[in-house]
Amino acid sequence: MSDETDIKAIDLGHPSYVWRFGQDRRLDLIARYANLDGARILDVGCGLGTYMMKLRIFSEDVYGVDIDPAKVGETQAQLDHVHLAPAEELPFLDAYFDVVLLHEVLEHVTDDRQSVREAYRVAKMGGRLVIFAPNRFFPFETHGAYWRRKYHFGNVPLVNYLPDSLRNRFCPHVRTYTSRSLRLLLDGLPCRVIVHKQIYPGYDNLAHRHPHLARIVRSLTYALESTPLRILGLSHLLVVEKARPR
Repeated sequence: MSDETDIKAIDLGHPSYVWRFGQDRRLDLIARYANLDGARILDVGCGLGTYMMKLRIFSEDVYGVDIDPAKVGETQAQLDHVHLAPAEELPFLDAYFDVVLLHEVLEHVTDDRQSVREAYRVAKMGGRLVIFAPNRFFPFETHGAYWRRKYHFGNVPLVNYLPDSLRNRFCPHVRTYTSRSLRLLLDGLPCRVIVHKQIYPGYDNLAHRHPHLARIVRSLTYALESTPLRILGLSHLLVVEKARPR
């Protein structure tokens, strides 16, 4: 890849190129906490449309937006209702969607608070926002890190446990969230929290090399999601329902 392509991938992240167990599990969680059947659904940061295609199992009325022209062009060749737009300026009317999905996108946008407000704006009353976002207390930073002005791809241990001033030097390209900081993005927006928990990874790479070990690790860590140790999970799952102001 060229330097420009590398920088774009670092800043915008990589979408889900291959559908595996981890994506299936997340789709099951989306369907558990939001009614997808026949719903009008928006995928913010749709990338190559991987989740859009799966969501069309439930509804034909699925839309997507992304900021990367190349990915939008590829996705438009396969799917309808795909738009080039930033999460901060969604090209839709107020109260248009039953479900708005922000899957691992808030950490990459320019203004995460405005992105949440836009998702809220286009959601119908009683509609749901489904948010997956990186957990600050996961032991690894999965987006890589900078060291001596050079980007190092891969899982970097413990960097998320550093104070903000230090972490931001290693990872200026990506945010991560505590439960409190993620909830703060909803300040001033009348809504009802349906679920907020942390979830562990899909371990798909481990399963490719060691299927039996992956089954054991999945069983153990997914059980932790029902305990206080869920705080060490990979991602937040936050689902909120748009409500009328009191």
